[in-house]
Amino acid sequence: MQAVILAGGKGTRLAERLQGRPKPLVDVAGVPLLERQIGTLRDYGVDAVVLLVNHAADQIAAFCAARENFGLARLALVDDGAPRGTAGAVLACLDRLADRFLVVYGDTLFNIDIDRFLAAHAEAGADATLFLHPNDHPFDSDLVAVQDGRITAFLPKPHPPGALRPNLVNAAFYVVEKRALEGWRDFPTPADFGQDLFPALLERGAFLQGFNSFEYIKDLGTPKRLDAACAHLRSGVVARARHRTPQACVFLDRDGTLNVLRDYVRRPEDLVLLPGAAEAARRFNAAEYRIAVVTNQPVIARGECSMEGLRAIHAKLDMALGEAGAYVDRLYVCPHHPDAGFPGEVRALKVACACRKPEPGLILQAARDLNADLARSWMIGDSTSDLLAARNAGVRSILVLTGAGGRDGKYRVRPDFTVPDIAAAAAFVLDIHPRLVAETAPLMDGVRPGDLICIGGPARAGKSTVAAVLAHALRRAGRDAAVLPLDAWIRPEAERTEGVLGRFDVEAAAAALDPWLKGGATAIDLPDYDRRRRLRCPGESLRLRAETVAILEGMPALMLPLRTGRRVLTIHLGTDEAGRQARVIADLMDRGLAGRDEAAAVYEARQRDEFPLVERAGRGAGLRLALDHCFP
Repeated sequence: MQAVILAGGKGTRLAERLQGRPKPLVDVAGVPLLERQIGTLRDYGVDAVVLLVNHAADQIAAFCAARENFGLARLALVDDGAPRGTAGAVLACLDRLADRFLVVYGDTLFNIDIDRFLAAHAEAGADATLFLHPNDHPFDSDLVAVQDGRITAFLPKPHPPGALRPNLVNAAFYVVEKRALEGWRDFPTPADFGQDLFPALLERGAFLQGFNSFEYIKDLGTPKRLDAACAHLRSGVVARARHRTPQACVFLDRDGTLNVLRDYVRRPEDLVLLPGAAEAARRFNAAEYRIAVVTNQPVIARGECSMEGLRAIHAKLDMALGEAGAYVDRLYVCPHHPDAGFPGEVRALKVACACRKPEPGLILQAARDLNADLARSWMIGDSTSDLLAARNAGVRSILVLTGAGGRDGKYRVRPDFTVPDIAAAAAFVLDIHPRLVAETAPLMDGVRPGDLICIGGPARAGKSTVAAVLAHALRRAGRDAAVLPLDAWIRPEAERTEGVLGRFDVEAAAAALDPWLKGGATAIDLPDYDRRRRLRCPGESLRLRAETVAILEGMPALMLPLRTGRRVLTIHLGTDEAGRQARVIADLMDRGLAGRDEAAAVYEARQRDEFPLVERAGRGAGLRLALDHCFP
């Protein structure tokens, strides 16, 4: 394989760092950039390089000779003479180039899986494939429009105010078929690939493929960018961005999670970001999480929005996020809808499919494209369809209480975690969850298959969160684990008696667990308590194997009359009283109490009849924890 490196620039903006050297020899964390570029190319089987040089060409020639041409089979230096621009310089040396060649700009640091890039090009049969990626400032970038993998337009900056543009940037790394350029030798120069030649090729009907990837490529044309790239090398950002390295991902629902939930979003003006959505995306970007939006859009099948209209809606999303310095890596849409009978519907799309959530197709496709490590990834959404899709894909779920807030009632499934909104989800994933994992890690050492872990404590102390963290850690360690929330056995309001045990049907909970407690396996139809309506509803079915680690969590978890030969590990979670009071009152108000005074009165009553019993039961726990420092 051959690469042509455009290494003729002077590097005027880097003059203070170059100290008389040509730009390709700028020091990048202790290694000249050209050496880094050729090393990466050689690692992927590139054995022939054409260096297009001009400024200080003698220094570059001497550098290559001192490095014995980097061990390449062929290295040719070509002085491209008068400035011709990137495309003009390549056209001028076309006779020296192979039938298929890479184009590399001499001021870029990259860590791209070139084998994968070339394979995509060959499979598509494109005339040229351009490496594309989203960025955090699309409004002042040259953008590219892509449809079904084909580039359809080049959209140079400046963009008109309010323009809807997809956030895909030409990263200046190409694979090109020589035959596609044969008829362009006399193209007027100076000519740039992105500004001039590629748009002209597109206009003449050339097949230009867009290859969208999160992999690392940055131009180092200014001191600020050079310093950023050096920092990325030293901190491991460049290495971690390899596609071959499994990635932590967040799969985001769109409507009700990122943007305000409406009947349907049919026009760009219908899409309005929720407060904190852009900041959450920006935080995930900075933390090196790959973001994939996975959204059901039945408006396409219903004939209420075209694919072109949907692309405009998603361009609006791109621009809205970009204005806040954020972006999503990929966006996946299910256009299907199984039910017929809508005026103007698209019959071909009125089908049952594997991509409509709660089916996991969109998540799994995104996971393949992004090489997701599902054990480190998350699905964040507002509906039970999102939660069940996460479970079907084998990824943890976070329910946000915006949008439907999990109240759609379509599927019997519980979230792993619940937070108020997307901003809180980002804080949980990036801040709170790592602290909880670190704090609870010592608990893992003594847990054996078939153990029962009981987690008790006062309301809003974090019991369900800790239970979910432990369950995931156990599964990652290869042990089966299941969480049983005692809230599932809260009595309907009309059936309650005095005290905390009067609010929970602890006898029913113990009876449901009894076959497992006796050493066998069992299936439990776990009820669901609707806190807003204060009713018990059908929940999900939970299967416990004999070797399952069962995690029982809830206020009375340390009070249950459990008779078992299994080993029982007990944990009491304490909490700062002021913080707990604020959380309980906020929860009571969210559940429909008239105001803060009424909620505060209920809290005080609960404090008198719950707290002493819970604290007394906790004194005998094998482990007492307070994790307030893990939460903001």
